Amino acid sequence: MQRFPFSTPPRIGEAVEVAPGILWARMPLPYRLDHVNVYFIADAGGWAIFDAGLAQEGCREAWESLLAGSLAGASFTRLIVTHAHPDHIGLAGWLCEKLNIPLLTSLGSYLGCLKISLDPGAMEQQIYQEFYRAHGMAEDVAAAVRSLGHGYLRLVSPLPRTFQRIMHGDTLVIGGRNFDVLTGEGHAHEQVMLHSRDDGIFFAADEVLTKITPNIGVWSVEPDGNPLSRYLRSLRKITEEIDDQALVLPGHHLPFHGLHGRCEELAIHHRERCDRIVEACRDRPRSVAELVPPLFPHVEDVHQLGFAFDEVHAHVNYLIDLGELEQIDVDGIRKCISSEAQVTR
Repeated sequence: MQRFPFSTPPRIGEAVEVAPGILWARMPLPYRLDHVNVYFIADAGGWAIFDAGLAQEGCREAWESLLAGSLAGASFTRLIVTHAHPDHIGLAGWLCEKLNIPLLTSLGSYLGCLKISLDPGAMEQQIYQEFYRAHGMAEDVAAAVRSLGHGYLRLVSPLPRTFQRIMHGDTLVIGGRNFDVLTGEGHAHEQVMLHSRDDGIFFAADEVLTKITPNIGVWSVEPDGNPLSRYLRSLRKITEEIDDQALVLPGHHLPFHGLHGRCEELAIHHRERCDRIVEACRDRPRSVAELVPPLFPHVEDVHQLGFAFDEVHAHVNYLIDLGELEQIDVDGIRKCISSEAQVTR
């Protein structure tokens, strides 16, 4: 069971202490998930920043308010970015230039974001339209997801031209503390997490969240990928390496204790979704698009639809790899049927 040592989050523009030498602040997001957490770790000569926020005016204003308020007069030593999603890396280039600090992140995060920064229209190419159509999405919906649905990916300021690579197994020394670097998969490529074993503090990024499950989706650039398998492997590794009662500082929502129980809940959640998909594919073949409404009945816009489609696809690919689903072609659309149903026919 999770325990929450802080009942309320900091106000926008405010930083509060969550552990000795560690501050917590929030940046606003213009979505249903309306915030992202950023942290500050006391370092030699100032503060190391952990994540940046979205390249959007509301986030810039929040940073300006923070730098003029709770952190007025502070010095900063480096920016550590967890992964390439714009709500975490979007303002990295702007912050590094403004504060004259280096960027530290994983190679996967840097190169993935750099592609978006340099080629923001890449995801609108026809091959990705065909990807959605092949899995049952209507032509007009696929066109909307491919263009409007990817608008979020453009909310990134140009990255610094150089960065310092961090990778799994490294140790970062920040203000006299040793932080083990872990990287997780499934939600994002090489998502960086930090663990102070001595202090029992775990910066979990988006790999372990408490109120919601991180989006685990198939990327159209890797249409046959199995991110859910990688994510479940990451959860197992986290529970092996990190104490259950560590203070978890996540990318969204409140800090908490009870890491192992939350990892188990997340794994059970994904198994339940898998079971619902297999059950839906017993009576007749269904495409990924046909499986979205049973799992996500309240999708409101193309931004959310793209996430929902990619998440269902991740579960489908996982089940195909496990042998619980088989994929067949029905009039040019890839559809899935349960392997058990195939055997009984």
